[in-house]
Amino acid sequence: MTAAQVPPARLTVIAGPTAVGKGTLVAELRRRHPDLFVSVSATTRAPRPGERDGVHYHFVSDAEFDRLVAAGEMLEWALVHGTHRYGTPRRPVQEQLDAGRPALLEIDLAGARQVRASMPQAQLIFIAPPSWEELVSRLAGRGTEDPAERARRLETARVELAAADEFDRTIVNDTVARATDELEDVLGLSR
Repeated sequence: MTAAQVPPARLTVIAGPTAVGKGTLVAELRRRHPDLFVSVSATTRAPRPGERDGVHYHFVSDAEFDRLVAAGEMLEWALVHGTHRYGTPRRPVQEQLDAGRPALLEIDLAGARQVRASMPQAQLIFIAPPSWEELVSRLAGRGTEDPAERARRLETARVELAAADEFDRTIVNDTVARATDELEDVLGLSR
């Protein structure tokens, strides 16, 4: 196969409601495939306990986020849960794709829609909970949000769940091992 015949690297977007386990599935994928490129998002929210700048997120000020958006340096961005902005820096993703390597984004519904509009060849995968009750339980069990923030996130989750049919594929995160196996298959990663 010549270089001209090699299919372009694919951008894959993973999205789903809060507390569905997107981060857990991506962490398991990275454990199984340490060389897998997963974009690090920028956010205006403060770090949670244990999160490190540049590893979990790029924690930036509102002014820096404004600068990144104005300069066209964000592939996508959104105001999430009505309080903080999150976005995907464009350059690292494009560098991966240009080098012929796949890129993986873990983002929210609004971001997935922006990526679909600007890069229609991207593969969008929706991560769903096994049930609404399980999603509520997972969010409460995290213990990282106060009651008002949990209520905001659950309201957003209802909207996100209703949009699952906008995605190319839905994977139910009933168990981490099974859902990661399915995600591996969809991404074409060998075990």
